[in-house]
Amino acid sequence: MMDDRPQKTMTIAATSTRSTDSTRTARHVLSVILRDPLSLTGTFIIILVLFMAVFAEQAAPYPEEGKGKTNAPNTLMAPSADHWFGTDKLGRDILSRIIMGARSALIVPIGVVLFAVLLGAPLGALAGYKGGWLDEVIMRITDLFLAFPSLLLAMAIASALGRGLDKAAIALVVSWWPWYTRIARGVAVGLRERYFVEAAQAIGVSDAVIIFRHILPNTISPILVQATVDMGTVILAMGGLAFLGLGTQPPAPDWGLMVSEGRTYILEQWWIATFPGMAIFIVVLAFNLLGDTLRDIFDPRQYK
Repeated sequence: MMDDRPQKTMTIAATSTRSTDSTRTARHVLSVILRDPLSLTGTFIIILVLFMAVFAEQAAPYPEEGKGKTNAPNTLMAPSADHWFGTDKLGRDILSRIIMGARSALIVPIGVVLFAVLLGAPLGALAGYKGGWLDEVIMRITDLFLAFPSLLLAMAIASALGRGLDKAAIALVVSWWPWYTRIARGVAVGLRERYFVEAAQAIGVSDAVIIFRHILPNTISPILVQATVDMGTVILAMGGLAFLGLGTQPPAPDWGLMVSEGRTYILEQWWIATFPGMAIFIVVLAFNLLGDTLRDIFDPRQYK
């Protein structure tokens, strides 16, 4: 009977090495973020908005109005001590609506990017590793989706599926997965001829194990950078779909929907559309600042 102790020892050693490298990389990323004022500011804003989304009902001064309850006596009130961001045409507190809308503005885009990665990255890794006709089929389908602007494709899919936040999220996932397929495929093509992959093939490791244990982990860095930048773009896309009436439906709070509702009052009651628009701008900027820092950290050209 063959002794598998050397193979187990090698596996344990490799796992320990990967764990040490991951810890070292995480510490390096954290140290760079803490030293860079712009990335630190972006990270702080993201954490603040995420905290606001999770504890929205506790943080909102008027949670019921934030959910959509009307308050006719307070219609179109300007910003004041009682209503810091003013009220809308139905008397609802704008600040409370923004806080409650943080859930759809942040948590939903996180889910969209996550599902796009889970769909696109394995397909790209499979295409790059196997090559041949399978690579051609997967990449031609990917190119077909990439031939259309992401937002335009999402609008078409959302229109076909119907209005609603869940339909808009599905439309964005379908529009965004090809980007991660291309990234993962590029990494896989460069890795499939490496010695550690050939060694794994030589000892009889299955293709699925090689892809998920050796190829995909090496795509984490570029995918993380792309996902961080994409978060801002997806937030804008979600706001755009809501603005067009294809995303969140009234009376649910949504920043894009609030901008749409306030556009007819922009000259006199400017606060209705301005503050939700500023919220979108600040969160998108925060993700872009963090994404730029991560790109600088993981860009291999900086080590040349």
